[in-house]
Order: sequence, then C-alpha cells, then structure tokens
Amino acid sequence: MSPETQDSLHHTKVYFLANPDKPDARAALDELTEFARCRCDVVGSELNLNASKAVAAQADYIVVLGGDGTLIGVARDLGENQVPLIGINVGKLGFLAEFSLDEFKDAFDRILTDPTLVRRRTMLDVCIRHNGTICSRNVAVNDCVIHAGAPFRSITLGVNISGTHLTDLTGDGLIVCTPTGSTAHSLSAGGPILQPGIDAIVLTPLCPHSLTHKPLVIERHSVVQVTADRVNEGSTALIDGQVSCPLMEGDRVVIQRFGTDMLRVRHPRRPRWHNLVSKLHWGRGPTYVE
Repeated sequence: MSPETQDSLHHTKVYFLANPDKPDARAALDELTEFARCRCDVVGSELNLNASKAVAAQADYIVVLGGDGTLIGVARDLGENQVPLIGINVGKLGFLAEFSLDEFKDAFDRILTDPTLVRRRTMLDVCIRHNGTICSRNVAVNDCVIHAGAPFRSITLGVNISGTHLTDLTGDGLIVCTPTGSTAHSLSAGGPILQPGIDAIVLTPLCPHSLTHKPLVIERHSVVQVTADRVNEGSTALIDGQVSCPLMEGDRVVIQRFGTDMLRVRHPRRPRWHNLVSKLHWGRGPTYVE
C-alpha cells in the first residue's frame, strides 16, 4: 500500500454498530473496534442500531454486526442519509451481511480504500393513505408484503401501475419487492431472482385465486398503487418483515422507488454468484443414492 493510500486509510471515519439481541455481538464489537483503532479513525462504537450518531459523526463507513435483518434495519434507519454499510455476520444466513470477523480483518485495508466495492441497491418508498391522508410512510430495502391476515379469508386488491389499472387480484395478498428482496419472501412465493443492480421492481401475487396471475417485473421508476378493495380485520402491509401497518378497506398503498439507494460494501474475494450458489444452493443438482 502506498504512503498516500495508508494516510487516506488513517483518516477514514468508521462507525461500529452491533445488534444487542445477538449473543456474540458485544465480544465481536470489542474485538473489531480494538482492531480498527490503530488503522482508521473510529468515530463511534455502540451496542445499538441507532444510526443517527453515525450520520452526525460524518462517518465514511458504518460497520454493522448482526445478521441480514440487522443490516436492513440500519439501512432503513438511515433513510436519505445513506452511508456505505459493511455487514459482519453474527446471525444465521449472512446473505447481505456476508463478512465473518476474520474475513473483515483480512480485507480491512482494501474494504476502506477501494470505492469500487460499494454497490448501490434500490430501496422503496411505501406510503399508506387512509381516507386520502398519509397514515404511514416507510422505507423498504427488501419488500412490502400486503397480507390477508386473520381471519385468513381471501382479499381483493386493485393494482394500478403509473396511473393505469392493471388488475384486481384476489388471494392471500401481494409482494412488491426490490431486486435485493427478490431472494427473500418473493422467492418463497415463486417470484424470479433478480441481480441486485437491475433497475426493476417485482410484483409477486400470494396464492392468487387465478391461473393467470403470475409474477411481474416492471420498470424501477414505476409507481405501484394497491387499493384494499376487500380485506380482513388482520390485513396488514409488512415492511421488510419489521414494520407492520394495519389496512382497512379503501386504504391505498403507494409504492415507488425511494430517492436514495442503499450503499453496501461487497466482499472483495467472492465472485458475483457466491451467495446465491453457496448459501441458497441455486442450481445444485440432485443427490443420487446407489
């Protein structure tokens, strides 16, 4: 590493956040903070997920210790003030939070000095209106899932895209997701897998009472409006599996691209399809038993 790059690294501001609900988070936080202090400018280290102090400290990077849900929650909390996120997996799958502690330390210098590792990911602006008034507004990294809920009768949703009526959907609901979210709930419901960099939004019907309602990929700049024509007492709009908003008949859910993209630092030593193949086992053939 050149002296100029080394000097730049020492002046890079890094903020550490750890999920207090993860049993190993405190020990991992202490270990990484101590490791980083002599290598960069550590402007904060906390066992919580409040990203506001990191923004106030003008952090160049935020290191998030947790799982995928932790990383998603921090991105949502940042809102318009996105900072490149480095996910350290102390959870389960580690699809987005893909670094182990050792991998992060081994690649530390490159992670903080190579801007090509920072990738943009589309997020969604989810606005819910009741009687014409905004009652909820949230950012979604993965998806907005409109679900029938208790007592689990089928519901009917009117779907409009950029001012044009598309369909009336009767079934268990609808998933509207980003390319990042295409490997989450939408995948389980039969939706397509999208590369994260594709400019698109996915609509995946949930158990439609129809043979013709299939997943649909639309332009990223489309505005999706879903009207709750007939819903249940427990019907909800669920944002990233973390925020639940009740829906009543006549409510409208307007979903469109959020004005700012999530910034995520990718693993420099893993090929593009590593997580899809190694963690979701995409394309794995059958196991033959003789």
